[in-house]
Amino acid sequence: MKNIVFFADFTKTVAIMKFSLKMQFLIKNGLRGLAWLTVLMIAYFFFEKVVISRNPDLWIEHFYARPIIIYLIYLGSEFFFGIFPPELFMIWAINNANVSHYFQNLTFFGLTSYGIGYITFLIGQFLSKRPIFRLFRIKFLKSTWPQLRRYGIFLIIVAALTPIPWSATCLLVGSANYPSMRFLRYSLFRVLRFALYGYIIFQTHQI
Repeated sequence: MKNIVFFADFTKTVAIMKFSLKMQFLIKNGLRGLAWLTVLMIAYFFFEKVVISRNPDLWIEHFYARPIIIYLIYLGSEFFFGIFPPELFMIWAINNANVSHYFQNLTFFGLTSYGIGYITFLIGQFLSKRPIFRLFRIKFLKSTWPQLRRYGIFLIIVAALTPIPWSATCLLVGSANYPSMRFLRYSLFRVLRFALYGYIIFQTHQI
């Protein structure tokens, strides 16, 4: 009887330790995400003061007069493992239109990223048994795969909230045959990221 109680206590302790490590992983990477946003905003304001302010008409002509091109670049970036940080497109949106259009753009960016994440998740499921994909995973996703096995849903949440490549993580999660409905549920943190970071960017431009 004592052995059974000891084993139960030991199992409970191990589970708590594992959960604690996962929470540390989540918090640490969440703080990194906020730090990244801070660095990006400082770099942007510096660039705006030093470069853009010298010839604003040129920048307006190239980046604000062709919104369709920006949207296409955003879609490509989100699909191909986050070539450009989505915060750059939020900054573009806040300078491109009024408050109403900014939040419409923000909604579009967030929902599109969420949808692209699910598409790459399905692609991962489709490719999971293809030998060529296994080679691709070993070559390009070798650092993320062990994290997926160790942290599970916490990796989905962290990738949704931080600069960890979102679509690459979704592809990897899909290739691991993760349940679709559970993935869609935890992927909603991606929308939360756009809401949170978008609000921060909005507030910094009201100062």
